[in-house]
Amino acid sequence: MATSNRVIKKYPNRRLYDTVISSYITLEEVRQLVLDGEIFEVRDAKTNDDLTRSVLLQIIAEHEQQGAPMFSVPLLTQIIRFYGDALQGLMGPYLERSMQVFLEQQQQFRKQLTSVVGQTPWTMFNELTTRNMDLWQNLQRSLVESANARPAAKPAAEAGTAAGNASGTGHAHGGAPPRPVPAGAKSGGKSSR
Repeated sequence: MATSNRVIKKYPNRRLYDTVISSYITLEEVRQLVLDGEIFEVRDAKTNDDLTRSVLLQIIAEHEQQGAPMFSVPLLTQIIRFYGDALQGLMGPYLERSMQVFLEQQQQFRKQLTSVVGQTPWTMFNELTTRNMDLWQNLQRSLVESANARPAAKPAAEAGTAAGNASGTGHAHGGAPPRPVPAGAKSGGKSSR
């Protein structure tokens, strides 16, 4: 995090010039400065007026139009109603303090979760995904192995059934020939009369 204010100049053509890197930057790059925790201010190049708030509001407006907005219509209308209200002066500090409390609670929750589980939520999620994939692959492998094992066992079972049901040779479907019947024993087949 920078200790001195970084100055970004805004020109009438709406271009933003970063005086630290001596280059023009985009609004998305200003957003990245915010995400990186950089301290900066945006100044009008001609008048030197502070335009930081309006640029930050522009970034918020652009991101509210993309993806999933953070501010609902009822929330925005309620905020607009506070302008000119007797409580307008209290609303800004209240929202600022509420955001600070929210951030502190979020940080505390992350610490507690890490201490309880011993790892970050993303690490847990990645490990859970890996375990689930391993289980799924093992399940698929065992299903394939059992499907491959069944056809090998099936012909032997069918051979016995086919030999018992076959009329004539007893060699139906490649089964084993029937056992010889001892002399004088009655066979289950037709008599030779």
